[in-house]
Amino acid sequence: MNLPSTRQLRYFAALAEHRHFGKAATACFVSQSAFSIAIRELETLLGVRLVDRTNRRVTITALGQEVATQARLCLRDIEGLVALARTERSPLEGPLRLGVIPTIAPFLLPRVLPRLRKALPKLRLFLHEGTTAEIHAKLLKGDLDVLLLALPYDLDNTEVQPLFRDAFRLACRKGTKLVNPASYSYNRLDRDAVLLLDDGHCLREHAISACRIKSAEKVSPFAASSLLTLIEMVDADLGITFLPEMAEGSALLTGTRVETHALPERSYREIGLAWRQGSTRGAEFRRLGEHLRALAQQS
Repeated sequence: MNLPSTRQLRYFAALAEHRHFGKAATACFVSQSAFSIAIRELETLLGVRLVDRTNRRVTITALGQEVATQARLCLRDIEGLVALARTERSPLEGPLRLGVIPTIAPFLLPRVLPRLRKALPKLRLFLHEGTTAEIHAKLLKGDLDVLLLALPYDLDNTEVQPLFRDAFRLACRKGTKLVNPASYSYNRLDRDAVLLLDDGHCLREHAISACRIKSAEKVSPFAASSLLTLIEMVDADLGITFLPEMAEGSALLTGTRVETHALPERSYREIGLAWRQGSTRGAEFRRLGEHLRALAQQS
């Protein structure tokens, strides 16, 4: 049986993602003519049409969609085979694609990455920042190897390694009349006083749960699309919010009038690593988690 090459599978998976021959060819670092020939060769080998071509657009056929999914799975398994051999030979060396959420990346990574490079000089980390849903989808597709995220979160087909707890702190503008940090009580907050991130950011749900935000009327209808916007809104005294402890001393707070204060009750989220269930690199990822836990405790 004649089988497709990994090159053909990789090119077709890229075409299914970009829906454009030129963009897909560029993503694969090959000329468009060579790319088109490889796609035609794959169709000839399989004896089916995978792509409907017109002058203006590329449409992947229904069968092509299924072939693209299988191509990604095949490539992921082949990459896993290579990774397994590399891990046995030299764990935590070479490229590693790490997905991280934006409510961790700007706070934790600047503190731990310099020391992680010293501890693991041959490890080449490629970072991708995105919401938990985004990086989880990329993990399952094989675009990422491991995730650094906040828990709890419903993650299917993954293994999780909890690393450490990250406490929440009350954040408000210095001198605000919206809250008295020395005698904070959620029940005494005014209507619409609490500012949170948009739906889709796990920090919103974690803050609601951990900080016991029970009354929706105290949550402002204005939600921030990013941490930077959220902090700017608090700096403008438009409301108060709850920030993770790892944000203390970060560049996002530098130059603002935002202060953080301990909450009377222990409220926290848990930081952890996650990878595909049954991954051959599970032991390697656990070792990475131990490094990150130790470095986080030192900072």
